[in-house]
Amino acid sequence: MNKAKYWIDKLQLKSHPEGGFYKETYRSEFYISSSDLKDSHYGKRRSSSLIYYLLEGEERSHFHRLNSDEIWIYQQGGALNIHMISPKGELITEVLGCDIENGEKMQVIVPANYWFAAELENINDYSLLSCLVSPGFVFDDFELAKKEQLAKNFPKHKQLINRLSF
Repeated sequence: MNKAKYWIDKLQLKSHPEGGFYKETYRSEFYISSSDLKDSHYGKRRSSSLIYYLLEGEERSHFHRLNSDEIWIYQQGGALNIHMISPKGELITEVLGCDIENGEKMQVIVPANYWFAAELENINDYSLLSCLVSPGFVFDDFELAKKEQLAKNFPKHKQLINRLSF
């Protein structure tokens, strides 16, 4: 059995709408009231949530954005390129992995409202990580990019957007 399939089975991961596999492992018991949240959040939210997330081979996390900050935390496997487009159109690519000496980071923070996508550096590999979202994740705060609209908004990143969007 390959390593990715082992983790998918052992951790009981299921398909994620953005691509890859996931399982929620934690949802805080503490709430943040709607009056303490940004206008982009509707209703109260848990203070944080956590998932396992896995990409393998040519699988990708397609461009999407959240109303909350998300921290990607390396667990094991190959390095992962996380591409972020700021609201002003700046492209930032961070490499999530354990080779610190060569610039990889074991944690990558994706700020709220940045469009972001991820792909493996080596398609013959997999990457297992955790994602911590604060305020906690709800699908109402999740927006999957529409390829044509995102490319229209950020034309200088069109090639990357076309490759990493549905």
